[in-house]
Amino acid sequence: MLAWLVRAALTQRVLVLALAALLVVLGLRATGDVPLDVFPEFAPPMVEIQTEAPGLSTEEVESLITVPIETAVNGVPDLMTLRSKSVLGLSSVSILFASGTDVIRARQLVQERVTQVQARLPAAARPPVMLPPLSSTSRAMKIGISSAKLDQMQLSELARWTIRPRLMAVPGVANVAIWGLRDRQLQVLVDPDRLRAAGVTLAELRTAAGDAVLVGGGGFVDTATQRLAVQQTSAIQSSADLAHAVIKQSGEAAVRIGDVARVVDGFAAPIGNAIIDDGPGLMLIVEKQPTGNTLQLTRDVEAAIGELKPGLRDVKVDTTIFRPATFIERSIDNLTRALAIGCLLVAVVLFVFTRDWRQATISLVAIPLSLLGAGLVLLWSGATINTMVIAGLVIALGEVVDDAIIDVENIARRLRLNREASNPRSNFDVVLSASLEVRSAVVFASLIVMLVFLPIFFLGGVAGTFFQPLAIAYVLAIAASLLVALVVTPAMCLFLLPNAPLKAERDTRLVGALKRRYAGVLPRMVAQPALAMGIVAGGLLLAGVGYAGFKDQFLPDFRETDFLMHFVEKPGTSIEAMDRITIRASKELRAIPGVRNFGAHIGRAEAADEVVGPNFTELWISLDENVDYDASVARIKEVIDGYPGLYRDVLTYLRERIKEVLSGAGATVVIRIFGPDQAELRAAAERVRAKVAAIDGVADLKVEQQVLVPQIQVRPRPADLATLGLTAGEVRRQAQTLVAGQKVGEIYRDQKAFDVALWGEPKVRGDVHALADMMIQTPAGAPMRLRDVADIRIMPAPNEIKRENGERRIDVTLNVAGADLGTVARAVETAVGQMPFATGYHPQVLGEYAALRDSRQRLWTTGLLCLLGVLLLVWLEFRSARITALVATSLPFALVGGVVGVALTGGVLSLGSLVGFVTVIGISARNGIMLLSHYDHLRRFEGEDFGPRLILRGAEERLVPILMTAACAGLALLPLIVAGNAPGHEIEHPMAIVILGGLVSSTVLNLFLMPALYARFGREKPAPDAPLAGVPA
Repeated sequence: MLAWLVRAALTQRVLVLALAALLVVLGLRATGDVPLDVFPEFAPPMVEIQTEAPGLSTEEVESLITVPIETAVNGVPDLMTLRSKSVLGLSSVSILFASGTDVIRARQLVQERVTQVQARLPAAARPPVMLPPLSSTSRAMKIGISSAKLDQMQLSELARWTIRPRLMAVPGVANVAIWGLRDRQLQVLVDPDRLRAAGVTLAELRTAAGDAVLVGGGGFVDTATQRLAVQQTSAIQSSADLAHAVIKQSGEAAVRIGDVARVVDGFAAPIGNAIIDDGPGLMLIVEKQPTGNTLQLTRDVEAAIGELKPGLRDVKVDTTIFRPATFIERSIDNLTRALAIGCLLVAVVLFVFTRDWRQATISLVAIPLSLLGAGLVLLWSGATINTMVIAGLVIALGEVVDDAIIDVENIARRLRLNREASNPRSNFDVVLSASLEVRSAVVFASLIVMLVFLPIFFLGGVAGTFFQPLAIAYVLAIAASLLVALVVTPAMCLFLLPNAPLKAERDTRLVGALKRRYAGVLPRMVAQPALAMGIVAGGLLLAGVGYAGFKDQFLPDFRETDFLMHFVEKPGTSIEAMDRITIRASKELRAIPGVRNFGAHIGRAEAADEVVGPNFTELWISLDENVDYDASVARIKEVIDGYPGLYRDVLTYLRERIKEVLSGAGATVVIRIFGPDQAELRAAAERVRAKVAAIDGVADLKVEQQVLVPQIQVRPRPADLATLGLTAGEVRRQAQTLVAGQKVGEIYRDQKAFDVALWGEPKVRGDVHALADMMIQTPAGAPMRLRDVADIRIMPAPNEIKRENGERRIDVTLNVAGADLGTVARAVETAVGQMPFATGYHPQVLGEYAALRDSRQRLWTTGLLCLLGVLLLVWLEFRSARITALVATSLPFALVGGVVGVALTGGVLSLGSLVGFVTVIGISARNGIMLLSHYDHLRRFEGEDFGPRLILRGAEERLVPILMTAACAGLALLPLIVAGNAPGHEIEHPMAIVILGGLVSSTVLNLFLMPALYARFGREKPAPDAPLAGVPA
């Protein structure tokens, strides 16, 4: 099959080169339409259902709304985790599905079940809302809107009716949530004393206000010739119009709404707020669909804002408060630059070693063909190109030329020998036989390189979604390079090499010098196989000891220029109090050199993914790219640490999202305690916190704020209600109208809808005493204080209740500072494991270390199986148990250089480093097989007897290909290493260090130790009468 393929490529070489050129053209054209993102979709598919229930307490929300919805959706196909959160007046149920689930189908299945349960929800609950499907990173942009002339109500009108509809039309936008909305309402503010004086009941006022703004169809009138529609227009367009609406006649005079209540333009009680650059404003959060292209979406949103700018006079719109596209652009630029520099360095290596532009060009052609071929396959399969895909191509860069180098070097050498022969063969035959000579080894070596990446495909969770695109890109590039080496390289060699001028010197000056030095050292190594074995054993021991002493890290910190900080006050803190703290923080943070802007959102927004109370604030700043990054971060942390009375942290968004996906909480280690009773859960959490606090390295230790907060409880007294002819429902309705407000209708103006609401005057609902003295009307219209018919008490109630998989739960969270993640996490697990828990309660330790440990176990388990697969391929190639055992013994030696590299760069072993070790095994196996295969060829086809001459000749002839492939692979990675952990290099930098270190040790192994080991153990059946001279038995 392979022989036929190579022969066909040589015969149809013009067609082959034309197809190669077409591939390059297609690849270059496709690069203009590449969907770009920072990382692959690393969060599992999720469906979130939110149900508003104004007036219901947290426990009522849980029992009446959350639990019924959980019960209904539990058991939906592919369900992985079911989480919920109940807060005052709102239920949020999140259903996480197994990776790869079709989210659209999942939403349909969930919607069917929610529809069935909806009829059983309480009357106070609004219809459940399913939030739009969002990408892993969810938030694609944060846009700040502020004005020195317009108030928040006017800004809200612009945002809701002009800006948001335009942004929702941008392709890829799933939702635009708005924090700080102050939607305009026509408010009828009621004073019960004025109602009593006018003899008007609250029910009459409610009916009159609703009738005044009633909108209904007018029907139509049919005449003999046409049908005429009847429109009943509303006379109410403003607060003044509504104030003139009549409630009833009192004698000769009409009692109007304005006589008994104050009608104003206002807004409902806010559920959140936004602070933009030291003052109130609006925060628009643009959320992205799972398939959205972040870079293109950002540009389209900015273009849409630009179109709206002429109509936004006196409004400042800042689209850079949070702009992930900036990080993507910098990351892609950095990786692309690394790719370009790597290509240049590879070209230099090829030219320096060959000093022949023909050979260098043929080998270099493999780079664009392999990388573009892999890229086209990814694009045509619908994949998004992200930093992990590009990183896979960068790592493969130095290896895609390996097959071509081996092929070109062998063909060039055979053509030279053929031209020097007395009876030369045709160039076609020489190129064909030279290609076939190495084809088997090339194919097996490439298969091994691809096989060792197989464990990465078995990684689960976040680790799998991060590294699988890298592995796919790498394997595709290697597979493409194998095809190029079998088809394109021989064709180009037949075109260019036969006519190359013969040089007096067979080797370049550099190659000649290297061969002379190598020939001087190698015989001494071959003569001392015991020394070679000692070096291998010592290296493996060193690697094992070094590996055991490394610090653990899941993923590194990303050098984003957008920072978020959380301020969490005590539950029950008001929005106004959080406003004051946030504005002060804004002024301090904006005084730091390099901080470009500030935006913060407090509490929550309508149909948004944050289910929090007013005590929760998220602060965002954007940092200038040109300032000292580390110094600025230190200054930011210093400012945030100046607020010791509240929980605070400083994160980058990607870091926070990864932590949330791993455990559902934004912390490095999470101890999740499950159980039925809130009080016992809180007590258990406090005991765990006290136990864990003593562990060195624990930072930011806190118990989740599921606490009891003061709540005013109104409980009607049945006996008093019966005496006065009142019902509990009527008391509740009147109290709810005066305290919480009640929507009675809408008015329509300029294609905009505005609510009309009935609400109590601020003095009526201002404090507990005012509430107790609130006037309630009996059916006869007689006034009665609320405290005369109901008990009004301040009672403790939970601020929030969280559940997971049908159980209540609470989290104890911590970060790690000044210590190793693995050491701290293991100590935490031990401490928690030793603690007693009440019956029905159990803990679970989650977070980055749990994910790292799971990934490491999967890598080692599947890695060992793949190693057996590698050895099977070696046996199939050589049919020799001795050589297979030799490869098995020597492969781990490649890890030595990686261990040294990690040790020299801080001793931190991240997931990227582990993937680097996997890559090194494949590279080492490739070069080892090429050397052993050449020994086998010399012995079987060129008549070389097993002995020193075979060992030295084979090693010398493979010296240049091994050095060239190692130098190409190493120098291709050099830009990643030199640039450090620049944006886009954070994961790849430790990986590149391991691979480069492993390249060095595996090259030393293959050039010096492998020949000595082969001399000692390579003879299959040594003849007793022909001892190997110069080599100890």
